[in-house]
Amino acid sequence: MYGRTTLQEINAELAALAAELGLSLTAVQHNGEGEIVSAIQAAEGAFAGIVINPAGYTHTSVAVRDALAAVGEFGVPAVEVHLSQPAAREPFRQVSLTAPVCRGSVAGFGAAGYLLALRGLAGLLAAGGQP
Repeated sequence: MYGRTTLQEINAELAALAAELGLSLTAVQHNGEGEIVSAIQAAEGAFAGIVINPAGYTHTSVAVRDALAAVGEFGVPAVEVHLSQPAAREPFRQVSLTAPVCRGSVAGFGAAGYLLALRGLAGLLAAGGQP
């Protein structure tokens, strides 16, 4: 379902694409909800945007949703990524708490979804935050 590409490989591809797009990239990975919320909150004033795969927290975490909404209000847009297609999975995965506070979502394209999300975020930033 999730493919065989490692996170290290995804991050290397993202770094190469970021360089091609003239962007800098910082990749972080956290498993704990509090760590994710703290990383999102730390983005304000430090980063122009966020590409995030909230994984299972997509469907369960009001805290992650609220953190994304808060930084979005301060000009740090987020793009949500899912390796699989949540809409084609179990009913509880078909509801995203985080998508409504993200500027866009990419799902179902495996590891390539991260690259699509970064391209989308880069375009959004180049347009001054407008779709």
